[in-house]
Amino acid sequence: MHNSQNISETRDFIMSQTDYRPTIGLILGSGLGTLADEIVNPYKIPYSEIPHFAKSEAIGHANELIIGELMGKTVVAMKGRFHFYEGFTLDEVTFPVRVMKALGVENLIITNACGAINTSFSPGDLMLITDHINLVGTNPLIGPNNDELGTRFPDVSQVYNLDLRNIASAVAKEQNINLQEGVYAWWSGPAYETPAEIRMIRTLGADAVGMSTVPEAIVAIHGNMKVLGISCLTNMACGILDQPLSHDEVIEVAALARDKFIKLVKETITRM
Repeated sequence: MHNSQNISETRDFIMSQTDYRPTIGLILGSGLGTLADEIVNPYKIPYSEIPHFAKSEAIGHANELIIGELMGKTVVAMKGRFHFYEGFTLDEVTFPVRVMKALGVENLIITNACGAINTSFSPGDLMLITDHINLVGTNPLIGPNNDELGTRFPDVSQVYNLDLRNIASAVAKEQNINLQEGVYAWWSGPAYETPAEIRMIRTLGADAVGMSTVPEAIVAIHGNMKVLGISCLTNMACGILDQPLSHDEVIEVAALARDKFIKLVKETITRM
């Protein structure tokens, strides 16, 4: 469990660098970091300068914390995230969520690029996460609980906040964005899933599968934050189409979906 002193030290460092006090947090997945370029009067802090922060080596992650204004709201954005498959502990993966909470963030938008399992979905679609399945066999809350951060046994009956989902759905309808809804399954990676594993995951009830988001969402709920999850479906999962998967394809399709993704998130933020 995270150390309160480390969280305070990181919060104080960030607050010493800027007068902004964010209330909305953004975690931007592979190929989706361009949303951070929309932030007005940004203050950019490389992860390497932030106490107790890790640094991702994943392609498409810029390793910058950006604080500024977006649609009239003060936001803090992670331009790139840390992944369990990179060898980071779940404490390291989710530490930025604790820091965002300490900075005053109440609403957290978590995004990712992932594979579609539901065959009615198409690459380039956006999906509103309604629920998740943890397939990794571990949990970021395992270990002694820090009661300063949250309760021992948090309720996860509604991880992805219904009110925020309704806002995003209304925005998508107004902007003629085809916003799918579905269940996201967390896979550890870094290898993609086998066709047999995808058949299993579909049977379990998931509509998409990816290598992030779930640990961050769990820690956010533990910290009493409201979470909105949005996936960019960059490919059909393994075995659905007769073709190999590649991370280059993930980045390429995420770029194609960039404009509607930015429109959706920006307008959703205005209504939070």
